[in-house]
Amino acid sequence: MGLRIKNIEVFEDSGTFVKKDLFVMEERITSAEAYFSGSRNPDEETHTRREMSAEEPFFGEPQIELSGLKAIPMLVDIHFHGCDGVDFCDGTEAALSKIAAYELRQGVGAICPATMTYGEERLSQIARVAAAHENREGADLVGIHMEGPFISRKKKGAQNDAYIHRPDAEMFRRLQREANGLFKLCDLAPEEPGAMEMLRQLKGQVVLSLAHSCADYETAKEAFGTGLTHMTHLYNAMPGISHRMPGPIAAAWEAGADVELIADGIHIHPAVVRMTFQLFGDDHIILISDSMMATGLPDGQYSLGGQDVTVTGNRAVLTQEPETIAGSVTNLMDCLRSAVLSMGIPLGSAVKAASVNPARCIGIDRDYGSLRPGCYANILFVNDNLEIKYMMYKGKMVKMPSGHSKP
Repeated sequence: MGLRIKNIEVFEDSGTFVKKDLFVMEERITSAEAYFSGSRNPDEETHTRREMSAEEPFFGEPQIELSGLKAIPMLVDIHFHGCDGVDFCDGTEAALSKIAAYELRQGVGAICPATMTYGEERLSQIARVAAAHENREGADLVGIHMEGPFISRKKKGAQNDAYIHRPDAEMFRRLQREANGLFKLCDLAPEEPGAMEMLRQLKGQVVLSLAHSCADYETAKEAFGTGLTHMTHLYNAMPGISHRMPGPIAAAWEAGADVELIADGIHIHPAVVRMTFQLFGDDHIILISDSMMATGLPDGQYSLGGQDVTVTGNRAVLTQEPETIAGSVTNLMDCLRSAVLSMGIPLGSAVKAASVNPARCIGIDRDYGSLRPGCYANILFVNDNLEIKYMMYKGKMVKMPSGHSKP
């Protein structure tokens, strides 16, 4: 059965909104022509429709009208660690399933969680669990982001320096085999011995990102010419910009790299978020949450990467190093709201940065991050305050409960 959603402002990949109808058949968005003819693309991948638990079904009529709402793609988070009391690095199916369920409830349809800095044995276990995971309930697991261990001790942030490892392409390849190819991003500090060789060996096999680095401008410029295309949580755990020492951020801008931003109001000042959208352009900004296990839960004591974390309000810090931020406690949908409603980022630019750009970055844009015909019908229907009033996930419409995720 198909569904026609009438009279709605629909997000387009350019960042604009157009008032029109949306057409859905089975799990995918389709064109009006295909909808009215009853045909579908035989080359499209088909999947089993999945019910969303604990939500109210709202499906059955061949057409509905949602005037006054905007349709945006479900979000894609390519850098976060955990939520709802669990961490991706717990390395269990139970934790991964709980993460996927929480993320879906918050409007995130595809997830690429990040590892912390651990030894190869622990990372292998995490990779095997991810490879064995089946996308039956919750947000789809579409990749893994390897944030550690190929980083600088001087810029380790909340990473555990006991497990920091020199850049090693063969180690990455071993872990990639364990993950059955799920590693979509690999971070490294390009100034570390062996980093340039690792870039040369892995170029084109995975998205290579500068992270937790002391690299100066010249080193970063060489690295972007060698294989880097991405910057992990821009401004955090790297040198800043100075008029005489421009550092890696200026090199990333010159290279046209994609850059991640954490718009939680804690990691980056709103003025710098606005400046970054102007500097890099909304084609190259990727909003991430960098959330940790306390996300969605009250203040208290938690952990990240084997280290104790204290959460107070929207701020998470290492308990033993309270000046060190330890991830965020804000999900990606709330980061999107913060960017638009508190920081003044245009809605179209922010939505692009939280859906189109991350999906394109890790090569899943055929299915996710867009409302183009052929993509999954993963749609959020939001009001002017960016409250999700309805959610469609793979063709199934549900009415959202009221309230926010964090008490």
